[in-house]
Amino acid sequence: MTYSLIIENIDNLSSSWNQKYNHLKGNSIFIYPGWLKVWWQQFGAGELYLSIIQEDDHIIGFAPLVINNATASFVGSPDVCDYLDFLITPGRERDFFYVLCLELQKKGIRQLNLNPVREDSNIYSHLLKIAEQMGYQTSSVYTDVSLEIELPSDWNTYLNMLNTKQRHEVRRKLNRLYEAGKVNYYTVGNDTDIAKKMDLFLKMFRESRREEKANFMTVKMEAFFRSFAESMPIAHLLRMGILELDGLPVASVLSFIYNNREYLYNSAYYPQFSNLSVGLMAKVLHIKDSIEQGRSIYDFLKGAEPYKYRLGGTEKRIYNCGITLYN
Repeated sequence: MTYSLIIENIDNLSSSWNQKYNHLKGNSIFIYPGWLKVWWQQFGAGELYLSIIQEDDHIIGFAPLVINNATASFVGSPDVCDYLDFLITPGRERDFFYVLCLELQKKGIRQLNLNPVREDSNIYSHLLKIAEQMGYQTSSVYTDVSLEIELPSDWNTYLNMLNTKQRHEVRRKLNRLYEAGKVNYYTVGNDTDIAKKMDLFLKMFRESRREEKANFMTVKMEAFFRSFAESMPIAHLLRMGILELDGLPVASVLSFIYNNREYLYNSAYYPQFSNLSVGLMAKVLHIKDSIEQGRSIYDFLKGAEPYKYRLGGTEKRIYNCGITLYN
């Protein structure tokens, strides 16, 4: 067996990502090359190290890394990338990590900082143990949670998954919303339409939880949001759900569809309609739409907000992991 490590160009990788990579497994939309390219263009600094590891001509893994001094870390940042991972062929974790570490050591890399990662990631599930067996020092620090719902086949089954109190609350708030006027919830999935609707989303975003949102939505962050809405590789994965009341938009959600998972990336609403819980109801209707579209998982992404538990989310722990590449 002959192993090799190839450093890919981000433009080539983004444009050529296709079925030859589909056998690689990882659990994050945020390692999709189109996403990496948009993030790098807005926030990137350091030496980009997008490594493809092959056995002969067979790809066994992908590590999206950036190098600063003697440290390698993920391409991506925790403020916009909820959790990250390496993509690896199942069963080839040891081969992948062995080749990657040797190549990194040749470059003088002494530390791998890998965060944030979920408890079911390739890194936390496999690579930390493999690293210890190879004699490396490892660390893992629990930092947060991500919540998700394993979606059933129909809406009523989902409602019955909730406890009695929460099921009653969802129905009560939906009824109150529908009694307030004509309700329309629809999803925009065309890349041109989403780019046009981004002004609406950003306006809602700034008005809901104004101080917190304003601190997050800097000029650079707004440019990032607009960039991924306009990027062809990302835009075909992006969905925007819009809740209207009497023809007026009152709340919106942004999500990604990847590997039949719906990732709830962000949401916004107009505060003057908060008495109708429009922010929460937009998410409820988004879950309903996900079920009707046959999605397998609804991923709330990072954060332990109470509404995620109330809507049936279950926890996956998130860790910051480190590996010291010398004995």
